[in-house]
Amino acid sequence: MRIDTLSPAEGARKESKRLGRGIGSGLGKTSGKGHKGQWARSGGGVRPGFEGGQMPIARRIPKRGFHNKWATEYTIINLSQLANVPAGTVVDFGYVRLNGLAKEVKNSAGLKVLGTGEIKVALTVKAAKFSASAKEAIEKAGGTCEVVE
Repeated sequence: MRIDTLSPAEGARKESKRLGRGIGSGLGKTSGKGHKGQWARSGGGVRPGFEGGQMPIARRIPKRGFHNKWATEYTIINLSQLANVPAGTVVDFGYVRLNGLAKEVKNSAGLKVLGTGEIKVALTVKAAKFSASAKEAIEKAGGTCEVVE
């Protein structure tokens, strides 16, 4: 291989359209813009989403719902996900993230433990929030619940 034989990959470079260079080019005279009208003019055309004056689809379709951008979002974990954790383990946000116990780990307000499922091993669970049923089940199994901020 020599440096003078190098060339760009096939299709990587595209020739620019040479407009208004005579009838033989196929893009002479009106340069592919047709005859007169808004689209033939300099700066012609309409903004994206403009539908000729009729009510745009973005305004015709009803809007529903609300997303509170100040809401605290917790990483949710159920007791069923803690069932296979070895006894005596300290389960906190870092442990959940490293072991992939939660479906979706958010960089947010911390961990929230919910009571779906059963737990039979004694664990120390450190979380921002616990549901009443989760707290009861963890303590019933001989574990402890610590609220961390």
